[in-house]
Amino acid sequence: MDDALAELSTEQVRDQLRALGVELGDVLLVHSSFRAARPIEGGPAGLIEALSRAVGPIGTLVMPSWSGDDDRPFDPATDPASPDLGIVPETFWRLPGVRRSDHAFAFAARGPLAERILADGLPLPPMRPESPVGRVLECDGKVLLLGVDHDANSTIHLAELLAGVPYRAPKHITVLRNGRPRRIDYAENDHCCQRFRLAGDWLRQRGLQREGPVGHAPSLLMRSRDLVDTVVARLEREPYLFLHPRGSGCDECDGTWRSVAA
Repeated sequence: MDDALAELSTEQVRDQLRALGVELGDVLLVHSSFRAARPIEGGPAGLIEALSRAVGPIGTLVMPSWSGDDDRPFDPATDPASPDLGIVPETFWRLPGVRRSDHAFAFAARGPLAERILADGLPLPPMRPESPVGRVLECDGKVLLLGVDHDANSTIHLAELLAGVPYRAPKHITVLRNGRPRRIDYAENDHCCQRFRLAGDWLRQRGLQREGPVGHAPSLLMRSRDLVDTVVARLEREPYLFLHPRGSGCDECDGTWRSVAA
């Protein structure tokens, strides 16, 4: 399929980002699918270069960078990013000048505000206000969904916590304590996330979501604050809105419903 598409230069992709609403100096949290965006000059590194040019040297680029392995301690210097995150985050954290969180729910960032965004320790649950996602919100950052939809949008988990949703799924993580692995059990506002796509309709209705191509991928851009405020207002009225109904066949959501009953 890629053979039928023209390869876009980094300058062309940068211009697309600017047309979408990415500005110099932005703090930009990116969730991406390179498969949807390709072909781009330079591959994943070329896409990252375009993103960096769009925010400029005074902007800060942020991407998820966790490994997804709950059963052994995370090493930020060597552990690859989870394959679920795609090739762009895996390429990004290895680039010169990129900082990476030293905990299992890692993000990576490059730019003047990188240290501030990554400064907090292990956040439990992972997307609490004292997390990179929370710091992007604090810095009035933007969220770019590049070739993916809101079901990949980690900021919505932050909004769930701020809205006080009553559900938590049991989770665990393994960390090093005094040089030895230690399992930590915790509860997380987790589920299948498919219904996060509702957020796109809410933002679109309010004119708070920009839509357009980045590379060859349909993409969405919004202010983190607009997203959080919109989702929190909905969840305060309907706190279970993101869960599939009980017994609907979604194992992940059914597991989360069991935590409500407990």
